[in-house]
Amino acid sequence: MASKVDMVRASTKLLVMVVFIGSLFIWTVTPTNTYRKIWLPRIRTQLNSTYFGLQTGPRILINTFPILFMAVLGCIYLHLGKKVNDFKAHESINGRKQRLALLKKPMVVKGPLGIVSSIELGFFTMFIALLVWSLSIYIYNSFATITPKSAAEDGEQVWEAKLETTALRLGLVGNICLVFLFFPVARGSSLLPLFGLTSESSIKYHIWLGHLVMAFFTAHGICYIVFWIATNNITQMVEWANTGTSNVAGEIALLAGLAMWATTIPRIRRKFFELFFYTHYLYIIFTFFFVLHVGIFYACMMLPGFYLFLVDRYLRFLQSRKCVRLVSARVLPCDTIELNFSKTPGLKYNPTSILFVNVPSISKMQWHPFTITSNSNLEPEKLSVMIKSEGSWSKKLNQMLSSSNPIDRLQVSIEGPYGPASTHFLRHDTLVMVSGGSGITPFISVIRELIYASTTVKCKTQQIILICSFKKSSDVTMLDLILPNAGSPNELSNLKIQIMAYVTREKQQPTTEQNWKKLVRALWFKPYPTDSPISSILGTNSWLWLAVVILSSFIIFLILIGIIGRYYIYPIDHNTNRVFSSSLKSFLHMLVMCVCIAATASIAVIWNKKQNAQEANQIQNLEVSTPTGSSLPSSFYNADRELESLPHQFLIQSTNVHYGERPDLKRMLFDLKGSSVGVLVCGPKKMRHEVATICSSGLADNLHFESISFSW
Repeated sequence: MASKVDMVRASTKLLVMVVFIGSLFIWTVTPTNTYRKIWLPRIRTQLNSTYFGLQTGPRILINTFPILFMAVLGCIYLHLGKKVNDFKAHESINGRKQRLALLKKPMVVKGPLGIVSSIELGFFTMFIALLVWSLSIYIYNSFATITPKSAAEDGEQVWEAKLETTALRLGLVGNICLVFLFFPVARGSSLLPLFGLTSESSIKYHIWLGHLVMAFFTAHGICYIVFWIATNNITQMVEWANTGTSNVAGEIALLAGLAMWATTIPRIRRKFFELFFYTHYLYIIFTFFFVLHVGIFYACMMLPGFYLFLVDRYLRFLQSRKCVRLVSARVLPCDTIELNFSKTPGLKYNPTSILFVNVPSISKMQWHPFTITSNSNLEPEKLSVMIKSEGSWSKKLNQMLSSSNPIDRLQVSIEGPYGPASTHFLRHDTLVMVSGGSGITPFISVIRELIYASTTVKCKTQQIILICSFKKSSDVTMLDLILPNAGSPNELSNLKIQIMAYVTREKQQPTTEQNWKKLVRALWFKPYPTDSPISSILGTNSWLWLAVVILSSFIIFLILIGIIGRYYIYPIDHNTNRVFSSSLKSFLHMLVMCVCIAATASIAVIWNKKQNAQEANQIQNLEVSTPTGSSLPSSFYNADRELESLPHQFLIQSTNVHYGERPDLKRMLFDLKGSSVGVLVCGPKKMRHEVATICSSGLADNLHFESISFSW
């Protein structure tokens, strides 16, 4: 059965790659005269209809449909991947090596792009080449038609005519960047995991693309303003044409984009993060007026990415409307808290997944991502996150839970979890995890996954080396959260782990031995009856349901747009694009698209509510009464017993604490033996760069680097 599933997955991925290469080919030939003057007119002639018009129909077929088709195939591929995992379990933990190890090694460490692997640098170079090719071909072909005579006929000088056509071409190339802009921020998209990416790790691509988009669009706007001034036609700035391009709409979109762009300056983003966060909601104004500016037929180029983003955003909206069941918390002496939520057993997620958390009593608008520390296999009814008090939001939460009169209820909403589709790091013979401060959180879930592999699946696990740096000795208490508190000696003895902790700002161990365990406070909450366990918004078969939402919403969108085009637009315009308002046509397309997505996604969520409610009732039936009088699953009470339990003793035996020094990462990593050593790092930028430099030095071919950053 597993081999058949593998064959179907391989065929599906092959089909996706064929469609993707075809789309790349279309984007490559789009600027050429062959495409614009020969191929595109033939396509328009063949597809001309009274339903979709002369221009919109071909654009949907050429630019929109292929990407959405890939997204649907990606959903099927990922759903079958879950089936393969069911059959093979952790069979691949010690199996195949990393085939693209050399390509994934860091090529650039320090620079404006951050840590960039060879394969990322290759794709980035090819993308820049596509932009340069498109711009040069556009300008070359347009300049060839500009002569003193043709310019004089339009009442312009040659340089003015060339400036105008350059301005237009800059906008066209900027739209190529806009095509890809929304893919990285669609957290639940099927396209990113299809290419081995996660939304969190792809945020840097969104940043790169955002800079390119705004650079091209800003140059596009400035060139047009200079052109209008030079030709004494500055009144064009306030023109909103009934058909064709609307200048005012483009100016509004550009101003919204510039406001977002200004807040992305690193110093402003770090110092005024809330300003950056709230300003980014201007993407709604930017996108809306951009579509009004260029018209729906041209907006179809960037429509697929935005379409998938809208599907994801609406599903997140529906998930965030309900409050989840927060059942307990642990407050550590290092200004760190652990929140423990109830979850349905059917919700599965991989290590290093993240969860977006909102506490309305602190801020109704702010959502903050935190790495999940629990493991869905070891703890089927529990989901935990660790939060370090480093910003104003997290400090307020810590104050609420660590006060002398702590609250007994806390309303929390969530989005997620989101994470990688596979645990490829488990393929290495040795796993080295380097962390700084709260960067230890993603490694907690990795270690627990290995515990599951060694105990439940009975696989031989690799050697684990955890190198963690802390500022103060109280921060070492975060190590207490590494292992689940429930376990037997045999279970933990199978785990080959070595922990080296470095306390950098204290030169010696405190003279008075402090029992940090006694300073850890456990809080039990009394959830509201309406609070529900965390569950997947689309149920256990979420990828299949996502495919249904994308496919059905797009089909309904085409049907409704076809009806509107045939019986409302065509009788007025007759496919001339000279009578019916371009802005109204674009608005109708956007409205119908949003309605179709909202309707189909809502039906899918309501359909899956029944299954989620059944799982929630099963959890409630297992609840017992705790010492505080709250009601929660018995697994929580067993898991959060006293910290001097077996896992705590096991950690003491496995941990070496060094005071007043930093780890010599270069020596430690070069001394590692083995054919394949996975090196994961999570922490400050300086630490990530240091580890990346070591792994990319070429002095140790067995080191395979992977960075886990806090990009979100």
